[in-house]
Amino acid sequence: MQYGQDWLSNFAQHVGTADHRARLFVLRREGVATLALPVFLIGKDNGRVQGVEALANYYTAVFAPALSESADSTDLTVVLRAILNKYPKTASMRFSPMDPEHRSYAVMADALSNCGLLAFPFFAFGNWYRVVTNVRWSTLRSSLKSRLRNTLSRLGKKFAADGGQLEIVTGGDRLEVALDAYLAVYARSWKQTEPYPGFMPGLVRTCAKRGWLRLGVAWLGETPIAAQVWIVAQDRAEIFKVAYDERYGQYSIGSLLTAALLEKALDVDQVHEVDYLIGDDAYKKEWVDQRRERWGLIAYNPRTLGGLLGVCRESAGRILKLLKLRPA
Repeated sequence: MQYGQDWLSNFAQHVGTADHRARLFVLRREGVATLALPVFLIGKDNGRVQGVEALANYYTAVFAPALSESADSTDLTVVLRAILNKYPKTASMRFSPMDPEHRSYAVMADALSNCGLLAFPFFAFGNWYRVVTNVRWSTLRSSLKSRLRNTLSRLGKKFAADGGQLEIVTGGDRLEVALDAYLAVYARSWKQTEPYPGFMPGLVRTCAKRGWLRLGVAWLGETPIAAQVWIVAQDRAEIFKVAYDERYGQYSIGSLLTAALLEKALDVDQVHEVDYLIGDDAYKKEWVDQRRERWGLIAYNPRTLGGLLGVCRESAGRILKLLKLRPA
């Protein structure tokens, strides 16, 4: 889970619908919490739960149950069985995106199997990142491709000469101004309208209170033309949201703003990793050089009709995919 209770509180407050109800299941042993599993209960208006999903969506870069050092698949099995007993019509459980290298992934797979569910792994998305322990901006900048270095130098001078300024806000009196600027840029960008308009303002304010916020804004005079939301915590810089006004593309303003935020992350915050979070977008390879994957688990309950149908569909789809991959 990203940033624990802070993340979940904001997420649960702003994301969800009548048929996606947020719940947190906690296992305690001798009064001590050893495991917590945040989920959505999926059901219709009659209240019947038909599925369980991770408390996550496209805002979520990685999901995991919160496990104490002693917690294992036996503990998670207890929680999942309790859910299935309480909601016996549950046809499926879906947990994504997860880190397949983290122990929570194996714990989840074992627990689903222990409950008699038939689980299938699936690819979620690629995740680009860069390890930057003891790396400073000058060193990283020199490793960038010459075309990008030239762009930063040439267009940085042009942007400044035309009255442009780059600002990085972490909180304080400029927070609401910078947040309004971000929202204005986002609205003018190519991005789709946010379906949960309260989520990003809530996240920005929460991160500011915690000292995690790095909200970069590019100003041309009084007009914001690009904005990026970075979260710096636990020795990591996560690039959460980027947007720019395409009318000002001649400045490559997204690159200029990324460079400014990287310089702060490396030279001031001294992070150990820079993470682009979600997706294999080509531009990310200009800044970072490593890739890993996020996966998910979809599990079906064969004791329900919906679960049996799900197993059939899943199995048939995977067989067809294998047949298509076979050489002629």
